[in-house]
Amino acid sequence: MAEPVQKPTEEPLSRWGGWKAPEYLKRASGSGNRRLVAGSAVLGLVVAAGAVLAAGPWDTGQRKAERDRAAAVQRAGGAHHERDAPDGPEPAPSAPAVLSALGTAGGLTPAGASSLRTALDPLLDKPALGSVRTAVVIDAATGKQLFARGAATPMTPASTVKIATTVAVLSALGPAHRIATTVALSPDSRTLTLVGGGDPTLDKAALRSLAADAARALPDGGTGPVRLTYDTSLYSGPARHPIGPNENIAPVSALMVDEGRLDGSDRGPAPRSGDPAADAARAFADLLGDAGVATRSAPASGKAVKGSRTVATHWSKPLSALVERAMTNSDNDIAEALIRQTALKAGEPASFAGSRRATTAELKRLGMPLTGARLADGSGLDRADKVSAGLLARLLALAADRDHPELRPVLTGLPVAGFSGTLGDRYTATSPATGLIRAKTGTLTGVNSLAGTAVDAQGRLLAFAFLASGTTSPAEAEATLDTLATTLTKGTG
Repeated sequence: MAEPVQKPTEEPLSRWGGWKAPEYLKRASGSGNRRLVAGSAVLGLVVAAGAVLAAGPWDTGQRKAERDRAAAVQRAGGAHHERDAPDGPEPAPSAPAVLSALGTAGGLTPAGASSLRTALDPLLDKPALGSVRTAVVIDAATGKQLFARGAATPMTPASTVKIATTVAVLSALGPAHRIATTVALSPDSRTLTLVGGGDPTLDKAALRSLAADAARALPDGGTGPVRLTYDTSLYSGPARHPIGPNENIAPVSALMVDEGRLDGSDRGPAPRSGDPAADAARAFADLLGDAGVATRSAPASGKAVKGSRTVATHWSKPLSALVERAMTNSDNDIAEALIRQTALKAGEPASFAGSRRATTAELKRLGMPLTGARLADGSGLDRADKVSAGLLARLLALAADRDHPELRPVLTGLPVAGFSGTLGDRYTATSPATGLIRAKTGTLTGVNSLAGTAVDAQGRLLAFAFLASGTTSPAEAEATLDTLATTLTKGTG
């Protein structure tokens, strides 16, 4: 049975913690926080966290230092998969690299599995983590598994499945890929068609630009009325997520404005449109009117007339930015759009089923452990999702691999403990792990998970995944998961 109103189905989202970076750095340098001076690698992460506060994590996109390397390994795309569109944004520079800790790994004492087990086992046994709990910790520099409990056990991951979604789409398309929304004009110049490309972040400003370009393309400036249609045929299958109508996700459509949100918000639960494509088309009709183009009637759903030509195009931000936003804010609408981009690249239908097949195939190609895995959706709202802690930790370690710079936005988009996204209010100013943990959270009724990276006292970057089911108190489960991750920062050697 669907759970239409869970409070929250996704974690409540909060604004960043409110500290300015200098104050954080001052606090971090105190004698009680010696872990923060475990080397320049750790300080680099602290500075990166401050930069996140200043600039926002997703407007920056792929880190410039690795962009050239990423471009070298990208494969060619298909329709709307061009690598070098002439008039769109490129991934921009931003915070310092998130992987500074990897540079200090050489020569350090190998992490001790026995000490990890001594530290983690009692926490994993706490009743707060419900009836089933699994865990994996990996040294991101060496790929060595340091700790495992039920590593291959399939579990409902909730939103941590977004790690699989984002790794697959970046691997398939590359961080520079952008999604196009277009307007087509019929051969007789009497019909305009707004064609959805699957960009859930399309906004009114983009629609206004499309309308202005379309108006200029009409003969004599569009003095006569035109017929307006809108095309959502890029996606197939059911538009409704299996969870049913829910404030955490709009109907999945190739055409929508502001994720179908009706309250002006840009993150978290919100009232949603029942038909985001029709709403987008009506908004576009109004903007055509502002541009001097009258429409003969209300917009109608339909494909462009044969022989139509594209007269206006809007490109989304690069996938690097969309991935970061999806990860930081646990954005379900973007996640469902991303998994459908993977399907389109693979030649699969852009549906729940087609996306599952395409993403599974991409992860298999990357050599990931997929025994028992089932990627029922891209967002993690579907309880039919099943992944293992071993899979999530391996995906994070792969994203940290210097041979896969194209996957780096998966890590740079992870919420920062005590600072941003869904971890903004889960670590306090005095927590020794603040700024040292970046992790994706996951919450459904009875399910709590945390998967990400932590920097230990020796400057190592550790990839971890903790999954729990049968939990009865979300607050107690989250606190225990946070303690598990904090324990990783205290040293493993």
